[in-house]
Amino acid sequence: VVRIDSSRTVRGRTPAIFNDPAFRQFFGSQMPSAPSNRVERGQGSGFIIRSNGLIVTNAHVVSGADMVTVTMKDGRELKGRVLGADSLTDVAVVKVEATNLPTVTLGNSERLRPGEWAIAIGNPLGLDNTVTAGIISAIGRSSSQVGVPDKRVSFIQTDAAINPGNSGGPLLNDLGEVIGVNTAIRADAQGLGFAIPIETAQRVAEQLISKGKVEHPFLGVQMVDLTPNLRKEINENDELKLKINRDQGVLIVRVMDKSPAAKAGIQQGDVIQKVDGQPVKSAAEVQAKVEISKIGENLSLEIIRNGQTRQVQIQPGTFPKEREN
Repeated sequence: VVRIDSSRTVRGRTPAIFNDPAFRQFFGSQMPSAPSNRVERGQGSGFIIRSNGLIVTNAHVVSGADMVTVTMKDGRELKGRVLGADSLTDVAVVKVEATNLPTVTLGNSERLRPGEWAIAIGNPLGLDNTVTAGIISAIGRSSSQVGVPDKRVSFIQTDAAINPGNSGGPLLNDLGEVIGVNTAIRADAQGLGFAIPIETAQRVAEQLISKGKVEHPFLGVQMVDLTPNLRKEINENDELKLKINRDQGVLIVRVMDKSPAAKAGIQQGDVIQKVDGQPVKSAAEVQAKVEISKIGENLSLEIIRNGQTRQVQIQPGTFPKEREN
């Protein structure tokens, strides 16, 4: 486990009016000074996954960094280079020039159960090599539940203390295997911490190492979990002109123009029942299956429209950077 210090220069921008001769003549010696550059510094944690110096951390720890310094447990400071960062999953990979470095052992987060031991290691609040322990509080927390709807992650929840500076460090099981990447994404969280499952982090890291970027599959829909109360509200809303006859499933509330879903004929009011033949009960489950699908290859959806079951083939596209939904 390493400490990561990052810095970036934020360049001050001079308003265009400052360059207006009349403006300068009016103010004379009292001319406001032009904004100066400033350096923003950040600190987090990371862990070595390969002995040749490949390190996993959070994207927000190194985002936009001009310089990254990696401090080893033995006190060595190494210059780091950001190979890539993915803001949608908050995963990044940093490379240092070194060999024969100690590496972590990766575990399996898919078999986790609430109540199991959880151990966090990192550098919270600048206190290097801090270890905190707790349990797995919950698994499969959606990004909307956690309060970060812009992320595409199903989080592990733990009561092991995770503070600023812990971000990017490992969450371990009682065998010392990495099961997640700690992320301090909720400043108001007290007694709760969140981690990115190691399978997600590993999949993203491999793409960052090989391509420097991550291509996320994208359908172009907005979804909500269907409940009896939601069904009643929709059916009683004359403006929507929708009649839903099921209490479970994933309801499509919006289809984006020219998106893969629109091209496949998906419509507002469709209820997704299965993805690739597997039943789904929540939007988070649909998102998880889309995330591991292949861009440009057929993904089968079983939907219900006007009480009729339909099979739809859709080809996920690449998540557009300018889009936040």
